[in-house]
Amino acid sequence: MKKSESLKVAVIGLGYVGLPLAVRAKERGYDVVGIDLDKKKIDLINKKKSPIADEFLMENLPKYPFKATVDATEIKSADIVLICVPTPVDHLYQPDLSPVEGACKMVAENLKKEALVVLESTVNPGVSEEVVKPIFESYGHKIGVDVHIAHCPERINPGDPKWNVTNIPRVVGAFTPKGLDKAKKFYESIVDGVIRPMKHIREAEACKVVENSFRDINIAFVNELAKSFDAMDIDVKDVIEGASTKPFAFMAHYPGRGIGGHCIPVDPYYLIERAKKAGFDHKFLRTSREINNSMPDYTVELLQDKLNEVKLPLNGTNIGMLGISYKANVDDDRESPYYVIVKALRKHKAKIHSFDPHVLSKSSCKSLETILKKSEALILVTNHKEFMNIDGKLLKKYGIKVIVDGMNCLDKNDIKKNGVIYKGIGR
Repeated sequence: MKKSESLKVAVIGLGYVGLPLAVRAKERGYDVVGIDLDKKKIDLINKKKSPIADEFLMENLPKYPFKATVDATEIKSADIVLICVPTPVDHLYQPDLSPVEGACKMVAENLKKEALVVLESTVNPGVSEEVVKPIFESYGHKIGVDVHIAHCPERINPGDPKWNVTNIPRVVGAFTPKGLDKAKKFYESIVDGVIRPMKHIREAEACKVVENSFRDINIAFVNELAKSFDAMDIDVKDVIEGASTKPFAFMAHYPGRGIGGHCIPVDPYYLIERAKKAGFDHKFLRTSREINNSMPDYTVELLQDKLNEVKLPLNGTNIGMLGISYKANVDDDRESPYYVIVKALRKHKAKIHSFDPHVLSKSSCKSLETILKKSEALILVTNHKEFMNIDGKLLKKYGIKVIVDGMNCLDKNDIKKNGVIYKGIGR
């Protein structure tokens, strides 16, 4: 591979995956262009402002600015093209590959001969062979001659102070040995972590869905434990912490109000549906998804039970939602359980108020004090650092009668001591 200074990288999709990659490639000396359909996002990036509230981006985008555009013809001069578009599921949990298909067609129409094209989007095993490759071939490109196609599934952990695009180890697969070598060398040039080549591109695709399905299954297990232990009056958090003292063969996962983000609630469906086409039924994965999808409604059931203790119905009661984003200390609200909980509360005709210091544009209240004043009961949806100091005295001061701790992060004993009804998920 040539020196990075003489190579151009085009990044298709400037979201949570593509934008950090573009900045990192620029930092490592590549000529970078980013392509996205969102003109507002493009304008911000060209002003050296990050459209995403992320420390890495806010610090590094001003230092390593690159050209962002909606013009797909910029791909024509790119030696390396990274496809980082979403892979969602529809309302029936069916995989939607239309963003990947659209991006591949756009690249194939504007391809430089012998360019390396890497799909970073999370897909099920077989997509590169069954979807990506045929698209490029339909435009007359011969794989391994006119274009080198690889798959390096994205790994990103928003809000993580340690692991980011610069150091998370990666896996990569390709159709040909030459394509694999080119992809491996590119990622070794931008990532300070191990780059593991896979024997087959299908194996690289499988890695990501296995990683996130592993987490989904384990979270489903502790969510089911939480429901069981609620029935038996056992604190699931104490039990998990006790089990964690075993120094081998146990990995702590914790229950909660449901799973959010664009990976864990989505990726297992890609494997479930692709395996179904091959004649295999992933019963375990389907059950895990059902359990985890049930948690937002279970959270509302817990609130309803505790309101009954103070003779309040959900109908007409002011419920404060603390947090909108799916994860602590980030502004990402994709697939957040917040929206499912709100939907359930609306069915019961509750009066809903919301506050998220990281998602103020979607918050009905603009401060913690305001939402506490308006609420009779609370659901803590997101364990933002701004909520960690909520204690019994504060809740008592504002007349909060019930709090459901959807992330089991508050001091249960302190809240109860101050006469406020506390309920966690499994505690």
